Amino acid sequence: MNELAQRMVTTARGSGSWGALRAVFQRDLRIALRRRADTGSALVFFVIVASLFPLGVGPEFALLRRMGPGVVWVAALLASMLALGRLFADDHADGTLEQMLLSPTPLALLVLAKTAAHWLASGLLLVLVSPLLALQFDLGHEAAVVLFLSLLLGTPLLSLLGAIGAALTVGLRGAGVLLSLLVLPLCVPVLIFGAGAVEASLAGLGVGAHFSLLGAMLLLALFLAPLAAAAALRIALE
Repeated sequence: MNELAQRMVTTARGSGSWGALRAVFQRDLRIALRRRADTGSALVFFVIVASLFPLGVGPEFALLRRMGPGVVWVAALLASMLALGRLFADDHADGTLEQMLLSPTPLALLVLAKTAAHWLASGLLLVLVSPLLALQFDLGHEAAVVLFLSLLLGTPLLSLLGAIGAALTVGLRGAGVLLSLLVLPLCVPVLIFGAGAVEASLAGLGVGAHFSLLGAMLLLALFLAPLAAAAALRIALE
């Protein structure tokens, strides 16, 4: 067992399930801070992909406003996929994942802690930079705020859905391609309602329905996604 796994297990024995969750969360955040290149690559990819479209289309502001919400959301979806492959792969390689399975803390809760750390280290950065990208598409203040809020609701959902795919493909060759094939179809409703909220704002319509659906999907994923990912991890390690 490596040093990080020993620290996690010791903390879990000393302070129960909450201590184990905190240990896993803090551990993954420290790893993300050490691998700043991996974290920064997702952010740079997000900015570059979203910025290429205004450069290619030119100063057609009506067209940019119409396509902007979808472009930003697609870029956020693709950027969030970059770091998903390592969500469980490193733990599987160094034996930490086996220690999580043996922990008295439910595996689903540990998966939730790892997913929260993943979102905080990658998805939150995409949310924070989104208002700057909204300026490139000539989105007004109200539309930029709606874009920010829709990503704030949607990116944790992308991480939760991605955790299921990462668990299903852990330890497999060519896991990155298979992960994309599994996760992208699941993320289509998130993309539709996230971009649709911004489009509704631009059209002067209410955005409450879109946010309600995103919130409902997020609550459902918070409950079901860790359970599904935990079951997939147990199958992968058998």
